[in-house]
Amino acid sequence: MRDDNSDCSLCRLMRSVAFSGLGMSIGFGVAYISGVSKENSLLSGIVVAAIMVFGVIDKRTKD
Repeated sequence: MRDDNSDCSLCRLMRSVAFSGLGMSIGFGVAYISGVSKENSLLSGIVVAAIMVFGVIDKRTKD
């Protein structure tokens, strides 16, 4: 029998870190290419990272 450890706390933490890094890079990159200031680029990255983390984790817990 296979143990399903995909919902352990360490797995959720690592998933959050991965999605926050990916979201930050996407948000910052798109905003920076668009020509906004560096401060607004960082804020955009933080918002996109939060959307990715909470959207993906919330979707996974509903299944």
